[in-house]
Amino acid sequence: MSKHTAIKTVLYTAGILLLLNVGLLFFVSNFNAGFIFLTVVAVALILYGCFFERLTKGVHVAIIAVSALPLGLMLFLALYGATPTAQYDEDVAIVLGAGIRGEQVTRLLAHRLDTAIEYHRKNPDAIIIVCGGQGPGEDIPEALAMERYLIAQGIPQDIIIKEDLSTSTYENLTFAQAILDEHFEGDYSSVVITSVFHLYRASALAREVGLDSARLGAPIDWYTVPVNYVREVAAVAKAWITAVR
Repeated sequence: MSKHTAIKTVLYTAGILLLLNVGLLFFVSNFNAGFIFLTVVAVALILYGCFFERLTKGVHVAIIAVSALPLGLMLFLALYGATPTAQYDEDVAIVLGAGIRGEQVTRLLAHRLDTAIEYHRKNPDAIIIVCGGQGPGEDIPEALAMERYLIAQGIPQDIIIKEDLSTSTYENLTFAQAILDEHFEGDYSSVVITSVFHLYRASALAREVGLDSARLGAPIDWYTVPVNYVREVAAVAKAWITAVR
């Protein structure tokens, strides 16, 4: 097998696997922009393979250079998410929403809540605030579904506070801060709990709204790695370029 044939095979295989991954995600996850971004990446890989031998060396170099930017950002997000700063003595744990189906939490959200449960076992005195309003395809606010999940896992209801109006990460944190400022009536320490890929942007937004929070990342299922990181790279890039939250 020639070098060019081997490279084309890798490109075709990667593109097809990503398309299959998108198809799988339709059955196990709520639709989001990441599905579109991942489909574009998959098609781009297949087309690159189709035209690989027709492209000049300069075009190949340009493609590699452009691809290095999002890949580098993905690596940064992964490393950031893998370095928690929680001390397990914070006054409150802020758990960010991640979508529900009907009244049931998604697996992505369940992982965040399970991480909050683990945190509670190490720091049972902390208040837990669950964040998320009601969006399309959701029969109840995310915060209510999150509260129900935590209670079912043995978390006392009296330490849970619901923030059930937000529709974005920025609103999650802004509305949570308003509730916590009123609840504590003084200084308090906090930790933000969200998925590992989301931790960088969530931490940045927490600082923006005035929360000097520690961070703690929740794991994600392996088959959601591509869609979540592709989507998050796009979200971070958009925030950097346009200052849109």
